Amino acid sequence: MSFSGEVKEELLKQYASSAHCIYAELSAIILFGDRRRMKAGNMDFLPENGEITVFLNAENNFVRQKAFTLCKKNINIKDDAERGILTFSAEFMKEHLMPDLNGILKEQCCKRAFLRGAYLCIGSMSNPGKSYHLEFDCIDEGEADLLQELTAAFDIPAKIARRKKYFVVYVKEGSAICDMLNIMGAHVSLMDFENHRIVKEVRNSINRKVNCETANITKTVNAAAGQVKDITLIQERMGLSELPKNLREIAQLRLEYQEATLQELGELLTPPVGKSGVNHRLRKLSEIAESMRK
Repeated sequence: MSFSGEVKEELLKQYASSAHCIYAELSAIILFGDRRRMKAGNMDFLPENGEITVFLNAENNFVRQKAFTLCKKNINIKDDAERGILTFSAEFMKEHLMPDLNGILKEQCCKRAFLRGAYLCIGSMSNPGKSYHLEFDCIDEGEADLLQELTAAFDIPAKIARRKKYFVVYVKEGSAICDMLNIMGAHVSLMDFENHRIVKEVRNSINRKVNCETANITKTVNAAAGQVKDITLIQERMGLSELPKNLREIAQLRLEYQEATLQELGELLTPPVGKSGVNHRLRKLSEIAESMRK
């Protein structure tokens, strides 16, 4: 099972204790499960009187089953579980199931429940071992705007992108995805995600250090090769014996210890010389060699 599937499996087992949160989650499942009727914040399709029939077309049959469980425990309605049909009174639908930020989604707990229901229907996320990406695929721009506003209520910077016929609400930052999992109630998945995240960050940190050390070694080797080349030129043109004592000593040490660092060369001198002092002497030798080349 994919990581996204594991998250949904965990969320299917989460049931709110309060009626208003149950209505909020059911509202999301109806909104994103009945694609033929409902639009976020739109009551135009609701008649003033009579009943509303909802056709749950959720791809995951377990999501449909959860919707029926939520209804049977809390709402006296007509249903046809086999065909995925729920029937509500228009009055009940308007009062309890319309996704309105100033109505049933006013409280933070209800926003959490709604996001949980939305993820069950249209949410997905990548394997955290490979990349960080959580998204909701909306077929209506109003739905995308609603989800973006809900995530913003928890200080999560979700973005919207147009992808063919969908309006995709997505989050790509690891810490923000952790917050989303926590908000929706997927606490086991959150711990698993964090484990992947820690391993990935440690691996990246090690790679950065290795790359940095490799670059430093390469830089040291290249610098030493250039110094040996300069000293060899001086030796051939005028001889090292013609150099001042301090330059002659460091030149001889560099030829003898071509892989040594500046600090190691300084420690071989008597008395020892610091890294900057060694670098200064080698730079003087480089200037002498350069004048010879010219």
